[in-house]
Amino acid sequence: MTKEKKECSFFQVTDLSIQFGGILALEKVDLEVQRGEVHAIIGPNGAGKTTLFNCICRQYKADSGRIYFKGKEVSKLKPHQVVSNGIARTFQNIELFTNMTVMDNMLLGCHSKRQTGFFSDLVFWGKAQNQEIEFREKVEKVIDFLDLQAYRNRLVGNIPYGAQKYVELGRALVMEPELLLLDEPSSGLNMEETQDLAFSIEDIKMDLGITIILVEHDMRLVVDVCDTVTVLNYGRLLAHGRPTEVVKDPEVVKAYLGEEN
Repeated sequence: MTKEKKECSFFQVTDLSIQFGGILALEKVDLEVQRGEVHAIIGPNGAGKTTLFNCICRQYKADSGRIYFKGKEVSKLKPHQVVSNGIARTFQNIELFTNMTVMDNMLLGCHSKRQTGFFSDLVFWGKAQNQEIEFREKVEKVIDFLDLQAYRNRLVGNIPYGAQKYVELGRALVMEPELLLLDEPSSGLNMEETQDLAFSIEDIKMDLGITIILVEHDMRLVVDVCDTVTVLNYGRLLAHGRPTEVVKDPEVVKAYLGEEN
């Protein structure tokens, strides 16, 4: 039964564990996400949420466990191979080049699709030139999709924080992922910006057909946009289910608020 389940699952993590020194950051964590879902990973600070993302993207090497994507094990791939296989991410803290334009930052997301070599790129002729045109057209489509036209040629360091979050999202989208990992996408956004983000997540799911896993603290956003939720606490799986059910779970409430006096 287990083997059959793995073959049917779009994305699956099984028995994932990782330890840093004496701290067990993740302990036998299981996660399953179906194609087309928006799935949230929630939990108090230090629960292991970002660590899980880092293991999926192979920035961390898990001590044990396996990760499957579209029936293929990806837990032993190199980080750039994970991207090539269709998984992209954003970061909890914005990772952009502030002295580069929005366009140039987003063009970096096309690097995983580059098919030319060093010499061809150096002389910038023929295939390299055609590829650059293709990449710029792809970025322009994402800029239009995220409504970033006003910032296209501005330095990232000179645009609002909320727009920077969308630039990082756009850089991930130009990688043409089938699975998108969003690490605290609403962090630092005001209420109006968070509502706009909710619409964008819905558009990415419905219009682009991308499956999304997001780490998020804003429970209103989670309930509004997510189909399923997994709760981590001290690196362990605490709960899983529909958002409206999970947020009412007494164990989840206790994990967030602590024991009642």
